[in-house]
Amino acid sequence: MTSTALGALTLDGFSGELLTPESPAYDDARRVANGAIDRRPAFIARCRSAEDVAAALGFARRHDLVVAVRGGGHSLPGYSVCDGGLVVDLTRMRAVRVEQEKRTAAVQPGVTWSELDAATQEHGLACPGGEISHTGVAGLTLGGGIGWLTRMHGLACDNLVAVELVTADGEVRRVDDDSDPELMWGLRGGGGNFGVVTSFVFRLHPVAPMLAGMALYPGDRRTDALRLYQELATTAPRELSLETVLVTAPPAPFVPEELRGRPAVGLAGAYFGDPAEGEHALSPLRTALGRPVLDTFDVTPYCVLQQSADGSAPWGMKSYIKSDFLGPLDDAGIAGLVAGAEAFCNPQSHILLRNLGGAMADVAPAATAFAHRDAAHLLTVVGAWQADDQSHGQVDWARSTWAATRHLARGTYVNHLEAEGTERIREAYADDTWRRLTLLKARMDPENVFRHNQNVPPAQR
Repeated sequence: MTSTALGALTLDGFSGELLTPESPAYDDARRVANGAIDRRPAFIARCRSAEDVAAALGFARRHDLVVAVRGGGHSLPGYSVCDGGLVVDLTRMRAVRVEQEKRTAAVQPGVTWSELDAATQEHGLACPGGEISHTGVAGLTLGGGIGWLTRMHGLACDNLVAVELVTADGEVRRVDDDSDPELMWGLRGGGGNFGVVTSFVFRLHPVAPMLAGMALYPGDRRTDALRLYQELATTAPRELSLETVLVTAPPAPFVPEELRGRPAVGLAGAYFGDPAEGEHALSPLRTALGRPVLDTFDVTPYCVLQQSADGSAPWGMKSYIKSDFLGPLDDAGIAGLVAGAEAFCNPQSHILLRNLGGAMADVAPAATAFAHRDAAHLLTVVGAWQADDQSHGQVDWARSTWAATRHLARGTYVNHLEAEGTERIREAYADDTWRRLTLLKARMDPENVFRHNQNVPPAQR
């Protein structure tokens, strides 16, 4: 079948590179960001164009192959790769075209956020994106896109103005709010359920260097730090973006020796406005709990801020994540998170809280498929391990820590879901949103070709 299939794909006008398990580049091409994932597809189609994507999808349909779509390779449960099927690999499609006067950028789906940030910051502009710079633009945007600029300029998907998309039956379409508003609605948070996006057009915003950094305290200040974070998040102006992270302090040169390898809590923030105003807004992070062991606050270029958390999620780290949107923290939730941090059994495991609101909450819940606009916080619990025999303990730890705040849950974030089943996927969407998504799926992909994902099944007619 391999030689016959290769010929069929070539005859269908595929100009990219088709890899099989016999190809020298195969093992590198099948690796994804989560090192816990080890899958072996039958074919990896490295595409160079929308026409290549259409050819690859046609090949998969003819041979009844499961289709995985890979942009940045950051799908937490490893949906960027599959066993025995075909991977539509978009990593060779990496062009970015910035139109400074229009404040837009056309972005291909293999681009990472570090690449997009670098291209847009050449013009003093940026699009709201993620927090780990090697994350792909495509998957993050289609699931929402939460990061440092969310409170100031909304989600990545809120800034999506047009796409080029290849449908399940191989049609290449160019879509915006005028030509197909319902499809654009679904692409803003509905994930990769409706086609393969081969170009994104984003709205950009002026973003100058801002006051940003982290104050790091010993772990015995966790409860006080979480209460301070909750207090500040309640009244924060939209220019102020906050995070709290419960960690084991890394053995890095910038960390004072007495804290390396020991429990710690970090209060991080960025102020997207006048740095003098930022000094006032961020001062409590640096002073309210006494003198921090480490204070990194400074006027910071945006690209540096965007890469500041990369060390917490290096490519290839084995991990399992549990996450929810939360309402305001209460004493029970704070106590549960502190207890989870006290139970760390791997130095790379951590608990992260990001404040939401601002521009994200300005958008009506029904205006996009991303509907959970009223959440106060995003909780991310990351269990990490090195040896495979440690995985069960870290997964159990992540689940039990996450459970401690379930009474505060306001839905969940589709980009942070593992392979947790349909009911958890449903938690990512309001009931009316889900019904509307299934109808859109029935129109765009009635055979559910795009099912190797956080799947929205087509409505049954």
